Amino acid sequence: MATSKSDLLAVLQVLRKHNLKGTEELLRREGQLTDVPDTVPGDDVSSVLAAYKSEGDPEIYENVYMELRNFVAESLDIYKHELAMILYPVFVHMYLELVYNDHEQQAKRLMEKFSPEQEYYYQDDLRRLAQVTKRDQMSGNDLTDTFKSNEFIIRISRDTLSLLKRHLQEKKQSVIMNIVNEHLYFDLYEGVARNKTQCDATAGALTGEAKRQDNKIKVYYGLLKEPDFQSLTAPPEEDDDLDPDAPDKPKKKKPKKDPLLSKKSKSDPNAPPLDRMPLPELRDIDKLEKIKALREASKRVNLGPDSLPSVCFYTLLNSAHSVTCAEIAEDSSLLAVGFAESIIRVWSLTPAKLREMKPADQLKEIDRDADDVLVRMMDDRTAETCRTFHGHSGPVYRCAFSLDRSMMLSCSEDSSIRLWSLHTWTCVVVYKGHQFPVWDVRFSPHGHYFVTGSNDKTARLWATDSHQPMRIFIGHLADVDCVQFHPNSNYIATGSSDRTVRLWDCVSGNHVRLMTGHKGPIYALAFSTCGRFLASGAADSKVHIWDLAHGHLIAAFGMHTSTVHSLCFSRDGTILASGSLDCTLKLWDFTKLCEDISGENVNVSHNPDVRDGEPYLLRSFPTKSSPFLALHFTRRNLLLAVGMYDSG
Repeated sequence: MATSKSDLLAVLQVLRKHNLKGTEELLRREGQLTDVPDTVPGDDVSSVLAAYKSEGDPEIYENVYMELRNFVAESLDIYKHELAMILYPVFVHMYLELVYNDHEQQAKRLMEKFSPEQEYYYQDDLRRLAQVTKRDQMSGNDLTDTFKSNEFIIRISRDTLSLLKRHLQEKKQSVIMNIVNEHLYFDLYEGVARNKTQCDATAGALTGEAKRQDNKIKVYYGLLKEPDFQSLTAPPEEDDDLDPDAPDKPKKKKPKKDPLLSKKSKSDPNAPPLDRMPLPELRDIDKLEKIKALREASKRVNLGPDSLPSVCFYTLLNSAHSVTCAEIAEDSSLLAVGFAESIIRVWSLTPAKLREMKPADQLKEIDRDADDVLVRMMDDRTAETCRTFHGHSGPVYRCAFSLDRSMMLSCSEDSSIRLWSLHTWTCVVVYKGHQFPVWDVRFSPHGHYFVTGSNDKTARLWATDSHQPMRIFIGHLADVDCVQFHPNSNYIATGSSDRTVRLWDCVSGNHVRLMTGHKGPIYALAFSTCGRFLASGAADSKVHIWDLAHGHLIAAFGMHTSTVHSLCFSRDGTILASGSLDCTLKLWDFTKLCEDISGENVNVSHNPDVRDGEPYLLRSFPTKSSPFLALHFTRRNLLLAVGMYDSG
């Protein structure tokens, strides 16, 4: 009780120093500190507020760490791998404790001696940490702040933990006991300790694994019920009847289309309620676009191991160090490319050219009730195959087309997001909110909303008609490198340089899934067409598949040899394509993976076994020397890819 009272007195002293009288009075009443002196010795205050206690002799740290390391090495194999997971966080906090207490030489010696034996995926962090050698360098340093203010999470069995505690009590290791109590969090489970493969599968994030509590909340991963298009499909079919060359065309189409429409209208038991997230009403033009997409889908090639997609690769020449991103519109008609010189170029991928809207005086004369009013509004004399946007003042990192292709978003190093009109070919809005470069921007599949991810460690949800973000998603400990909307628009996935993937609820703004396992920053995300699975690609050259129902890692495809920068599911969800900086495109059999896991009983406390990629790899396509920038499946399942030729 005496120590906790001295802690409270020290806090009172700080409140008094900052003149926070109301809070001081409350604390005095609740802590029954009414009869205490007004001053507390300064040493007491600083020791309570210190991030790291001083454990006396700085020379003992090396031996203490070696003892812990030897204890782990000599433990039984069944416990060894879980025990080994505490070595890294204990080592980091020992180093920071030495630096904090001004024992620079001992800290350097500890780092030089033991950092090479830490896991390969922590080496980058340790190199950054080794730059911090004095106490004043710790304040404001991202990495040391992260370790100071976040517990390192380790999932551990009850037996393993009791073994560790027994060892620490026997050896009276107060240095390690303090670190374990203050900076580590053990997520306990009953049962057999995990083996090395299971421990490795979820290790690698900046602050350890996800707690099981992080993945308990129910996620509505199902798809929203599609509106009924039967009434709208009738008129075009009557038009087809008038075509003398194809009198039986509608008869052929009808049986094809009806099952397609009826299948779409089935309600998914895992779908969110329709009114959970306010989504924009479908306009007539949107409905016609959907019908067009359904017609295209009826001509779609069904893909599988025996029927792989054809690939059309667009190579950007003479652009090796200037192109920063590429994006293809949903209907595959437009290609946008962002450049380091802060410009954006848009190309038409079809014979239809890019036209500009007529000036206002000519628009007055157009019959507004005409069926082809949108076509009449465009000026044929302005038709071009390529157009350029100027406006950003830094490299453009991502472009995103709206569903109806009337608008396009772009984000840049200049920390702004711009909305461009593809009718007038001008910038319409500049959204400002992020303080640092914006790495990614994505439109919602239902339009109206968009999401951004930035160097300021946040993702933000915006609506096109508002200057302010509607939600700010805070939780990542480093840059948010990529973002992606769930197909039902209720959730957003983010991938970060803290080596975690998170799923956020757009309605509540909270994170509902935290997934660890990548060993490098995450640069690509893609949801499966059914909405239940999420694929992520990272700088560790791996593609991970996550089950959003439980937040588990179910497969790790590791056949690439460099960063995976683009992922895309085929329109029927049977094939996953991954493009990498190793100049290869790989196709994976996603149907087979789903079949393999469907009968599996998922034990939530132990991770299910993570599948290897080899049995699922269907084909690998190499390019000569063109890393992949973007992948896109057309509505008929032709795979489009974009890359830049790098002669170097």
